[in-house]
Amino acid sequence: MARDLAIDLGTANTLVYTRGEGLVFAEPSVIALNKRTGEVLAMGNEAWKMIGRTPGHIVAERPLRKGAIKDFDITQRMVRVLFERVGVSRFNRPKVLICVPSAITAVERRAVTEAARRAGATDAQLIEQPLAAAIGANLPISEPVGNMVVDIGGGTSESAMLSLGGVVALEAVRVGSFDIDTAIQDYLRNEYGMAIGEHTAEEIKIQIGSAAPMPVELRAEVTGRELMTGLPKKVILTATEVRKAINEPVTAMIESAVTCLTQAPPELGQDLIAQGIHLVGGGGLLSGFDLRLAEETGVPVYQVEEPLECVVLGAGQCIESFEAMRAMFMDSRPRKVGR
Repeated sequence: MARDLAIDLGTANTLVYTRGEGLVFAEPSVIALNKRTGEVLAMGNEAWKMIGRTPGHIVAERPLRKGAIKDFDITQRMVRVLFERVGVSRFNRPKVLICVPSAITAVERRAVTEAARRAGATDAQLIEQPLAAAIGANLPISEPVGNMVVDIGGGTSESAMLSLGGVVALEAVRVGSFDIDTAIQDYLRNEYGMAIGEHTAEEIKIQIGSAAPMPVELRAEVTGRELMTGLPKKVILTATEVRKAINEPVTAMIESAVTCLTQAPPELGQDLIAQGIHLVGGGGLLSGFDLRLAEETGVPVYQVEEPLECVVLGAGQCIESFEAMRAMFMDSRPRKVGR
């Protein structure tokens, strides 16, 4: 018998929840291919380790960008490999619920569901990531009370006000934690004339990156390639420099949340003083992000218990009661004009 799946198909990571089992897969959204033969060499953690380290005929890449599919064929192949990894075969084709950004276009929605169906799903439904996150965080979204979720992903940042089981106000920008990594790479290129890879930029972000001044400001030794000579080069980077480098994408994320807050009906906005803003997604783990968000909104900000898994766990609750929760799915609810 097929076991239904909930999938958080993110720009940075892919997570899978299997009905009756729980979370069964959580790895980077990366696939490695042999360009000569078309063979899939690796996916997930193994493929992620190959980024920037492959010979010319092997490519390790992320088939999703800014929350959308940038290469349909490669995404479909990645989903098929993913299905195989979690035990799906042509004899047990599951129903699938996929978490997607709220601002996804109709064309992008069709691409996601079509990729899942071609990979082996009998039915593919979509749920908005902020709604799934609120369910996963066990917020009282079915009650007439304002609940706000800020989801900072790899390629997108979404702020949503929820009440009575639906999205009341939404603001989304295609800026995420990968843009922070890129900003760090650009800073080192412009200020120090050196190039660093994706992995190094992420390590810098984790070690000394921050959205606001911290009590202890750290430094990090960074090794890269000097652009002029091509030789290895080392520099000492300060937390203040990194904060300056990443200010533009961080500000875009904060402003998105503030805009969402201003769009909310006054009654729901008042609820947030008691309810607070709930921060989910890996990007929200940036040091000081919660402090800066609270300062600029004037509303308490809380990190949910499982920020990385929150979205897929919420979708998992939906597939445990698939038919009963169908009203939560994107195509089952009216959508706002322009979305």
